[in-house]
Amino acid sequence: MRRKTVTLQDIAEKVGLSTASVSMILAGKSLSRFPDETIDAVYHVSKELGYVSKRSKKDRRILLIVCPSVINPYFATLIQGMEQEAHVQGLGTMLCTTYWDTEKEKRVCEFAKEPTVGGVVFAMIPQQPELVRELSTTVPVVAVGDKQNELGLDTVDVNNYNAGILVAQHLLELGHRKIAYLCTSLNSEHSARVRRYEGLKAQIKQAGGEAELTLLTREIPSLTELNTIDIEHETGYMLAQRCIAEAPEVTAMVAINDMVAYGVMDAINDGGYSIPADYSVCGFDNIYPSSFGGVGLTSVEHFIVQGGRSAVRLVCEKMSKKPSRVIEGSGVTRIEYHNRLIVRSSTGVPKSK
Repeated sequence: MRRKTVTLQDIAEKVGLSTASVSMILAGKSLSRFPDETIDAVYHVSKELGYVSKRSKKDRRILLIVCPSVINPYFATLIQGMEQEAHVQGLGTMLCTTYWDTEKEKRVCEFAKEPTVGGVVFAMIPQQPELVRELSTTVPVVAVGDKQNELGLDTVDVNNYNAGILVAQHLLELGHRKIAYLCTSLNSEHSARVRRYEGLKAQIKQAGGEAELTLLTREIPSLTELNTIDIEHETGYMLAQRCIAEAPEVTAMVAINDMVAYGVMDAINDGGYSIPADYSVCGFDNIYPSSFGGVGLTSVEHFIVQGGRSAVRLVCEKMSKKPSRVIEGSGVTRIEYHNRLIVRSSTGVPKSK
């Protein structure tokens, strides 16, 4: 059933004012004529009823960018790509961080219903897809993240399963047979982490023989994520120490992302071992420090800036109500960038243990 359009008359009847008075208040005109209580009542009722003026529909030019955090250069780079395209499109932007807190994500979704918000781009796959799908019925929404057929949102996809396969193939070709996956919180709310693990596991299983994947994880509450600036580096360091102590047969460590990999590399070096002679190390995302001479991390390129720009172009298309490029049978638009493995000095042939 089509929802009834809320009018100025509906608001006026509920607050006991004339439609002319309601119109002036919502337009911000002659507010000195009205008591604060009356102004507050009009704003409250208009929001409660879901009123959207013709002018606010036309002037929605703020793009809301939702991101877990900005400490990881992956997200900072992704956001910069979004900002670049938003500037080209003449959009203002607002950034909201969630630190993987579902309550914060709920509040962001509620804020996104404000008439000043013209579109929303999630720099990750939302933890509560059903909530964001509901939001997308009233506000254009695009998400950047893991390729998922069941998400039900327009997305710019990263094929994390294939990324895991690429890393596993590389390490297996070098001769590694005992490989470890070191990961922050690994659960359904973090699908990219799970899919990278599944890709690694599938390829290593296919290799057969003595090939084996060890999983080491650390659960990180959202409050810890917020209050610990170097949480990913710290996690990589701790998990690498565990790996060295608990799985001495491992010759290659694969970190969930490059930031965690930097912690892994520091732990290996501090433990008196060398890279790649004693341990090969791989990451994902290919953030810019990974190419530095003192780092030289083998990583998977996801074309971060281009993905951010594509996400904003897609949401602008939805905001302007142009026909979307719907894939037949899916009802959503997906843009996928192919992964590419960037091999650097952190991986090499394993020595016998």
